[in-house]
Amino acid sequence: MLLPIKLICPKNKVRRDGTCLIFIQYCGKAGKSTLLNTEIAIPPKFWNRKFLRISSDLPETYGQPQHLNEQLATLLRLAGDIITHATKEKIADIGQFVKQTFCPGFDVKKLELQAIANDPNRNMDILFQLDDYIKCKAGNVSDGMLKVFKNMKDHIAAFQEYRQKPVTFDSFDFNLYDSLIKFLTYEYIQRRRSEVVDGKKVQIKGLKTATVGKTIKQLRIFLRDRIRRKIIPIIDLTDFKIPDEEADAVYLTWQEIGRLYAVDLSEHPHLTKYRDLFVLGSLTGLRFSDFSTIQPEDIRLGALYKKQEKSDQWVVVPLRDAAADILYNRFNRQIPTVTNPEFNRHIKEVAQLAGICELIKFSHKKGNKDIVQVKPKYAWITSHTCRRSFCTNEFLAGTPVELIMKISGHKSLRDFYKYIRITPEEAGKKIREIWEKRGDISLNPTLLYAI
Repeated sequence: MLLPIKLICPKNKVRRDGTCLIFIQYCGKAGKSTLLNTEIAIPPKFWNRKFLRISSDLPETYGQPQHLNEQLATLLRLAGDIITHATKEKIADIGQFVKQTFCPGFDVKKLELQAIANDPNRNMDILFQLDDYIKCKAGNVSDGMLKVFKNMKDHIAAFQEYRQKPVTFDSFDFNLYDSLIKFLTYEYIQRRRSEVVDGKKVQIKGLKTATVGKTIKQLRIFLRDRIRRKIIPIIDLTDFKIPDEEADAVYLTWQEIGRLYAVDLSEHPHLTKYRDLFVLGSLTGLRFSDFSTIQPEDIRLGALYKKQEKSDQWVVVPLRDAAADILYNRFNRQIPTVTNPEFNRHIKEVAQLAGICELIKFSHKKGNKDIVQVKPKYAWITSHTCRRSFCTNEFLAGTPVELIMKISGHKSLRDFYKYIRITPEEAGKKIREIWEKRGDISLNPTLLYAI
């Protein structure tokens, strides 16, 4: 829509220094004009009245013509946005509204926020919007992802309570980001976890850097969703950096997986299904949400045909003999129903019985501090260890990364390599094998002289 606005430099308003201010002129429906001060002034003879712009021969004393013309174009667009907003909101005296609102540097998003806040049919409470966002996602994402969204909402609700004032959509700036990061890192109380200090059980305060990063990442995705749906105006999220650190995690070698597979559980029969599920996951590279929900029709022609719950992508996983034995003979193609927390708790018992007890030291960041923990290897094992073990073992065996990713479902090399966990000794051994295969393990003395 063409707006009745243009740039003018009136000759009859020359100031003592010989310059004249450039204005944006808005003409309303009644013919009444409104002048908006751009705060840019030049001698009037350097104003091109035909093209409504500053002449290129303007002396440098008054500024660079190209830069000044770009500023004027920006201010003209700003005035147009304010007029468009006023028209949309059916403001009676648009000229007066524009005159009161316009000034160089004005952020037009403030008008959108104000209009949204004044909309009686729109609930702008952030927790309400988070609930609506989660409802929109239900049915389109896995239960695991819904849990991630709910955790993010819980963190925002706790932050709101801690700061004793609501988090509003117009408060998203660096100050709020910085406060949220500090709160999650040092003050957030983990309701489901506790530790013993001086003989007393106390709740743990603060989250790991990686967990804080996950919350910030999901918060950004939520805000962009609300922006795309035109529920909130555009928010600059440049300052909302995602804290990250490389996660410490174990994997099991083929030998250790074999020990698990062969461990005698005759005195602990209730652990058998958890052991078999773990081995199955380690031989297929699937996530827990996928290998724990395998259906009889997913097993055919010596392979698993599975649509991954998280990525919604199909993968085809050839079955090793042990995996086929578990699916056909031990489970009779019917996967037992177990929860992830239940699985994580019992698989540690199995690994302990299998003698996987090497002490492992890991550390994680909490703000600028390194928190160090030393536990037996079995205590670090979770359902995610299956997938990590598959990727690492196949990588060490020389399987092309592209083929591993076809099974694991990773979409980027960056994400895939986060799963690879090898020790310096394993890296050295692997390099030695490559040298021996190439015949580079020893050098011909004659080659040294040739060099």
